[in-house]
Amino acid sequence: MAEAATLGEIASHLGGELIGDPAHRITRIGPLEGATPSTISFLSNPKYQSQLASSEAGCVIVGPASRDAAIARGATLVTADAYLSFAHLTQWWAARSRPRDLPGIHPSAAIDPSAQVAKSASIGPFVVIEAGAVIEEDAVIGAHCFIGRDARVGWGTRLSARVTLMHGSQIGARGIVHSGVVLGADGFGFAASPSGAVKIEQLGNVRIGNDVEIGANTCIDRGALDDTVIEDGVKIDNLVQIGHNCRIGAHTAIAGCTGIAGSSIIGSRCIIGGAAMITGHLKICDGTVISSCTAVTRSILKPGTYSGLFPMDDNATWEKNAATLRNLHALRERLRALEKKTP
Repeated sequence: MAEAATLGEIASHLGGELIGDPAHRITRIGPLEGATPSTISFLSNPKYQSQLASSEAGCVIVGPASRDAAIARGATLVTADAYLSFAHLTQWWAARSRPRDLPGIHPSAAIDPSAQVAKSASIGPFVVIEAGAVIEEDAVIGAHCFIGRDARVGWGTRLSARVTLMHGSQIGARGIVHSGVVLGADGFGFAASPSGAVKIEQLGNVRIGNDVEIGANTCIDRGALDDTVIEDGVKIDNLVQIGHNCRIGAHTAIAGCTGIAGSSIIGSRCIIGGAAMITGHLKICDGTVISSCTAVTRSILKPGTYSGLFPMDDNATWEKNAATLRNLHALRERLRALEKKTP
């Protein structure tokens, strides 16, 4: 549990304008509703504006538009972007409360003599690190992780328990990989023959950039010939499948249960909603937003928001078609009635 912090300490870390007692002590971060005088909260979504006046929070982080209303309530920290400030506050708070991972290698870890493990790295119980692997400075390898031959874990990257990096896979600096992730399993590649499917050996690797976060039980397959590439800053939720030879552009966010078939290229700063389905060998341009549960069956070359299981279309057109589809039965009955009246 984090130690209490004063509003002055919080304001010094986040910046912005503090209106209130800098010595006031805060013990938790919480929502406006149910907050206590020792809670710091935030307001970024206008739909929660009604909760502001009645909240008992010790301080509320707001943007400039809500400054006057927040000051009328009580202590306020005004920043340019309240939600971004909230994110920075959670990081600062977690860093103060999270137990430190001490450098060193647990006695139960099995490490090949040819592997390179930095002295500042932390290697947990029952970790396996194979020949030629590299673990860089300040990396944290959780219990029961497997680091395959010639794999690499970058500076400051944290692997939670039971993460698997298959041979040749690599992840850059400051990554966060949650439990159950598998990086570099074989892609799904087979050739048909009279006697059945013949496996195509997957000869590429997985290359993951810096500042990437990967959610629990996500799988990213190695390439068949070229590498599967995840660029810097990509954020991937739980239970996502990324097929062989895909390329995910920088700072794209992918929500849970999404499936991306092999050899698809997704641009930078895209947003892909949960349970989206993207078929193989497609191109999706930079800045595209794909709604949850959308089936993408053709390339998207124009930025915008796309929705729908069938048929996919630009969002505005799809909404019109969906409205018509809901009335399809009534329209059919009207058409039948008109046909009966027609001589």
